[in-house]
Amino acid sequence: MTAARHDKNAAMLRVLAACLLTVMATVACQRPGPAVMNTTATDRSTTTAPEASVTARTITTGPHPHVGMWVTADGRIRQELLPTGRYEEARDGRERAYTGRYTVTGDHIDYYDDLGFTATGDVRDGVLYHEHLVLYRER
Repeated sequence: MTAARHDKNAAMLRVLAACLLTVMATVACQRPGPAVMNTTATDRSTTTAPEASVTARTITTGPHPHVGMWVTADGRIRQELLPTGRYEEARDGRERAYTGRYTVTGDHIDYYDDLGFTATGDVRDGVLYHEHLVLYRER
């Protein structure tokens, strides 16, 4: 492959990647969230989106035991699970490096980043294992 053709292909790939990111961001902003619920002793109601078919007893986005600040041992990554079902993650001092919504099923957390990425986490013995990260509750 000639250098000129390689440069042209690389430029086309950059344009396609930019278009894909734009589409992903647009879809993420328009996509309804998964089941959002509010449960109390007397109310077991749920509002569901097409992508989530779970019961009110299974999924929560409001106050739960995992709400709060979680931090890596070196302090470089800080993730706050807000009681509103949103999260904010700071990395290396960059506040709100990642933001999005999350849902909790028992000790399992599903993350839906505002840019369209998804991730998962599990709390075991008071430690949050979020993809490749290990986070501890900030005291």
